[in-house]
Amino acid sequence: MDRNRIIFGHPLPTMLHYQSIQEAETSFGRNLTVAEKLWFSYSANQPDYLLHCHNILFLILFYTIFTLPFMVVELCGSKNIGKYKLQPNIKRSFSDMFKCYKAVVYSFILAVGPLQVLSYPTIKWIGIRTGLPLPSGWEIFWQMLVYFLIEDYTNYWTHRLLHSKWAYENIHHIHHEYTAPIAFAASYAHWAEILILGVPSFLGPAIVPGHIITYWSWFVMRHLEAIETHCGYDFKWSPTKLIPFYGGAEYHDYHHYVGGQSQCNFASVFTYCDYIYGTDKGYRYRKSILKKQL
Repeated sequence: MDRNRIIFGHPLPTMLHYQSIQEAETSFGRNLTVAEKLWFSYSANQPDYLLHCHNILFLILFYTIFTLPFMVVELCGSKNIGKYKLQPNIKRSFSDMFKCYKAVVYSFILAVGPLQVLSYPTIKWIGIRTGLPLPSGWEIFWQMLVYFLIEDYTNYWTHRLLHSKWAYENIHHIHHEYTAPIAFAASYAHWAEILILGVPSFLGPAIVPGHIITYWSWFVMRHLEAIETHCGYDFKWSPTKLIPFYGGAEYHDYHHYVGGQSQCNFASVFTYCDYIYGTDKGYRYRKSILKKQL
């Protein structure tokens, strides 16, 4: 089996250290799982470089797929669904949403794509593995939890920094063009902001490296969470409401509703930082007023 591919004039080795499934099973002293056999069949001849660059493809794919239901909900105008819309007076047309979609995909290709190419040596350095065995479900779960906690805390402070006068006027104001967020606007931002916020997302895998499948899953899950919190609808049946300290769409929508001068609800995923550092007081006050009016 050819163990190398030539890219940019240099050989790029794979990290599958076995020539066949039988050799891997002999080494492990057990049969490979179905998932491991599929992974071997897919990745055995794939250089790690190309496996790493799958990330940008997954981001575009899942961004496209998981925003579509929210587009349908927005366009259908159903009263049963419309009652969950957080800012019901603002309606988005298909052309509005498609314009946002194109801008985000362009930013993925022109900003995130080159970053994926250039960051390959970094994931090798921190120890992201691509070979067998595959990580267990528990390993993926705990690593993902660590990634979410690390990203959430560091993203909180990065987001606050983006609301400083210079950073907001020159970078972050683009994201706040949507005072009533929509799912497509989850990654609608200045190219510099996309790169800046990529740092908190990368810290978790850098500190606790795992398998590249966990690495892919992390970035996909983080992106899906951003889509959910920007969707503009507070669905009471959403399973994310079972997650302790989870902010969600209603929480983040207030941040956009207040607008550029917003100094509250900076949380990326969880709400504990806003509570600890007092940056949710305006939100909690508004909630208390609305509750008294009911």
